[in-house]
Amino acid sequence: MTEQERTRDRELKASVTASLPELMARMERDHRATLDATDPRLWEYCADVCGNPRAHNLYEILGVTRFFRLLGSYPWNRRRVRRFFRFYEFLKFNGTNGRRRYRLTPVQCFQFGSIFGFDDSQGLRLCHLAYIFVPRKFSKTTSAAALAVNDLLFGDNNSQSYVGANSYQQAKICFDEIRAIMLGIDPDGRHIKVNRELICFTDGTRDSKAECLAANARTRDGLNASLVIMDEYAQARNTAGANGADLKNVLTSSMGTRAEPLTVIISTASEVVDGPFAQELEGARSVLRGELDNDRMFASMFQPDVDDREDDPDTWRKVQPHMGVTVREDFYEREWANAQLSPDNLLAFRTKLLNIFCVNERSAWLDSDCIQAATRHVDVSAMAARYDSTIAVDLSVRDDFSAVSMGIFDGRQRKFYYKTYYFMPAVAVDTHPNRRLYRRWAEQGHLELTPGEVIDYRYIMNRILMLNGPTRTIAIGYDPAKSRELINMLSTAGAGSVIRGIRQTYMEFTSACESFEVGVRTGRIFIDDNPINAYCFANAYLDEDSMRNRKPQKKFQNGKIDGVITMLMAHKLFADSLQPVL
Repeated sequence: MTEQERTRDRELKASVTASLPELMARMERDHRATLDATDPRLWEYCADVCGNPRAHNLYEILGVTRFFRLLGSYPWNRRRVRRFFRFYEFLKFNGTNGRRRYRLTPVQCFQFGSIFGFDDSQGLRLCHLAYIFVPRKFSKTTSAAALAVNDLLFGDNNSQSYVGANSYQQAKICFDEIRAIMLGIDPDGRHIKVNRELICFTDGTRDSKAECLAANARTRDGLNASLVIMDEYAQARNTAGANGADLKNVLTSSMGTRAEPLTVIISTASEVVDGPFAQELEGARSVLRGELDNDRMFASMFQPDVDDREDDPDTWRKVQPHMGVTVREDFYEREWANAQLSPDNLLAFRTKLLNIFCVNERSAWLDSDCIQAATRHVDVSAMAARYDSTIAVDLSVRDDFSAVSMGIFDGRQRKFYYKTYYFMPAVAVDTHPNRRLYRRWAEQGHLELTPGEVIDYRYIMNRILMLNGPTRTIAIGYDPAKSRELINMLSTAGAGSVIRGIRQTYMEFTSACESFEVGVRTGRIFIDDNPINAYCFANAYLDEDSMRNRKPQKKFQNGKIDGVITMLMAHKLFADSLQPVL
């Protein structure tokens, strides 16, 4: 999250909080009787969130204010909500004392009420997509099982419910709960056949079924899904082939004949900070902020506000709405103590209990807080002509980034500013493993797509020559192993005197790494707010060779660090000519 986004969330929470007393007075007058007649727990939850906003995160509050808006815009189907509540509380779920019935908590009433409560103009269920984004131990998987059982018994006569996940083991957790519920309903198997991966009727009364699918399973033709439950979708990555994102897309694309389809995404955060779920959540947040219109979507999100402390019990209670219900009061305290013992423990605490997308930052070269503090909007055109600049380029051939970084030195304040441009052939995006992420960046203007199947070096050359205008370029750095064609073009254009080759060896990068890190940590180096920059730094760790020379390397195969490399190359060019100020 950039500082601009953090400021946006701070200001939005302050604004929404100030409006809550008047909103609650109006809602109590107009809608409390309706909610109480449905179930008093609905109003209890809404009143708790709006009456004590410091104890609830921004997006939980926005979810409630949006719920009130929908109450004033769509018919409320009290009968359907009450029927599902009674059905849920009739079912028996697994627990520490065996299988038993559970009473819905107020937050669960709000979640299920939001999914089932609103009708569209045709009298059909309004909600078609639901995100339940909660920490571990909320009972989200067992709760989702009730949706599948409801669809099996009371949905379309030929309903098809699918439970999917990235792994077979994860998909089986939810599906096994569905199996156990159905075995409890029909223990003798007189009406329902319950197999390891399939549940269906055998008595001819219904043609509905429920099935367990994993990302690496062969998805058959002829699917006609009515309900899709994707469990722990945050583990899905932006990669081609068999993965949770592809499975979800196959299943949801089969719902076209259904009048009331429902896709439910249930997940806790993970270390996959650039995966499809993290991207979808940002879209859901935009809906809650009122920036996008999508009344068919519901989102329930529990995570800290931007300034909440990780070690604060108030933060723990804010992110875990079932504290004292499904989670013991002292559980977070114990896990926080364990989190201090190792980087892996801390990562698990942040992702699984605080519900924050993050990576193991102690293994990263520069952690996200450090990069965030150094991030600024860098406007090259506004830089004074007297500033010195360097430019570094890292080229791909066809199927990945090319990056150009411009470094600008403000000699009066002794500060450095780095702006990086990213390029990729337009044709290559469609087949790249990271295609979903790249398409989003291209749509937002952060990744420039060049015509054709291979990178057009003239496009990059023109950008480099254009950058020479606002400042005085003292050096252009390149990798001698793969940039010869571009360098020849730049030499012909008159830039030959400032071109410098930088070999991609550990020895060449060692001093630049040390100087760059010191500059970032002391507030003398600033990085442009293109989100690809933060992505590249999150993927980079500092590796050492046998001589203790150091150079960034990527943590995993599809992670990109091109922007990190070109910024270091541009910084090295400064170091070679401005040594006294570094």
